[in-house]
Amino acid sequence: MGKKNPSVDAYIAKSADFAKPILNHIRAIVHEACPEVEEEMKWSSPHFTYKGMFCAMVAFKEHCAFGFWKGSLILDKDGNKADDAAGQMGRITKISDLPPKKTLTGYLKLAMKLNDDGVKSPKRAQKKEHAALVIPEDLAKALKANKPAAATFEKFSPSNKREYVAWLTEAKAEATRARRLETAIEWMAEGKPRNWKYMNC
Repeated sequence: MGKKNPSVDAYIAKSADFAKPILNHIRAIVHEACPEVEEEMKWSSPHFTYKGMFCAMVAFKEHCAFGFWKGSLILDKDGNKADDAAGQMGRITKISDLPPKKTLTGYLKLAMKLNDDGVKSPKRAQKKEHAALVIPEDLAKALKANKPAAATFEKFSPSNKREYVAWLTEAKAEATRARRLETAIEWMAEGKPRNWKYMNC
């Protein structure tokens, strides 16, 4: 087995009761699929490294998330649209919300091969400057119903506001949009910008 980090043990121990079996399950599969994996705490959550950034998991108040550093090259390959909104695997509230072990192991093996081959993470295309920001009706309604989230959104810079609006409007399915909206309100209520996971805490 690879190297386990005591800080990850502590993170799991402090997580909500529902999250502990999920995080332990993910951790066990990652180590089984990739014996050389190592663990690090980055941006206040557990990350797994194997010849570079590999995958990560995080526990929130009511759900967990798990995703790959090069997720668009892994999940999209199987015809699944990688959704970094919830770590590409959606909102995980129980172990059965995750793909079957065999499927998850396949994703991990592919992620290992990408790192073995030195494949870089795809760069996102630069977006053109937008005109005046238009707040979608569903976002405006959700913000009105959640004062802490509304206060955070109001204080955001224009770019931070655009990141959340773009994230919602780029959702192709209604279910995905609803899930992103719920997550966005949860994060904003905690004072978090859209890309908080990628910022040093």
